[in-house]
Amino acid sequence: MEMPNDVKAVLIDLAGVLHTGDEALAGAVPALKRLRGAGLVLRFLTNTTRTPGSVLFTKLCRMGFELSAGEIQTAALAARTVVRERGLRPHWMVHPNIAGEMGPDAAEPDVVVLGDMGEHFSYAGLNRAFRLLMQGCPLIAMARNRYFMESDGLALDMGAFVAGLEYSAGVRAEIVGKPAPAFFAAALAELGVTADQAVLIGDDLSDDIGGAQAAGIAGILLRTGKFRPGDDASPDIRPALTADDFAAAVDRLVG
Repeated sequence: MEMPNDVKAVLIDLAGVLHTGDEALAGAVPALKRLRGAGLVLRFLTNTTRTPGSVLFTKLCRMGFELSAGEIQTAALAARTVVRERGLRPHWMVHPNIAGEMGPDAAEPDVVVLGDMGEHFSYAGLNRAFRLLMQGCPLIAMARNRYFMESDGLALDMGAFVAGLEYSAGVRAEIVGKPAPAFFAAALAELGVTADQAVLIGDDLSDDIGGAQAAGIAGILLRTGKFRPGDDASPDIRPALTADDFAAAVDRLVG
């Protein structure tokens, strides 16, 4: 997919693009300021489901990034919206950090909603979810990312647990974060732009770039974060542009 001629909006992944852990990536803070100064509207899209949106906002501000809380769109809040809009009774499998943001478990659940529990995943918890799925409950997953970059190296993400429950229960999860088309469509709708007026900047070839392109949005792949050698030469997903880091992508967008 080619870069649009008239970019009006930029969708930006967070972890691996602007920061790793609690540290901003080199040049990312001034680059974001430069991008905003060019008059483009921004939305920050993240599949991170271990941190409440309010805490994530505070964390980014402490790193020096200039943004508003309303510009952050998370997969966790997308899942909560789906549950509420459909009137579902959820069994939440989420990290304790976001449990309060999601709400209480239903006494008689009719859906399993899975987030990244990190070290809080357990056999007992997964087996409870498995039994609910075998009783006919559908599975909603906030994402199916394979891994992400921590300050000390790559870390296993929730995709392995999504795949495990799908395999054992013979079901297919509904994904509500990236790369779900509805996740990107919600961002475009809030920004008041069409897909051909937006670009996405991310470090995940499949969920960021592939997901954006499936939604009609051009993707810029960064060689940071979870990027692995060879991603920029994939025969299946071809980014509109590949850049060494966020600052380099901004240079290409606004000069």
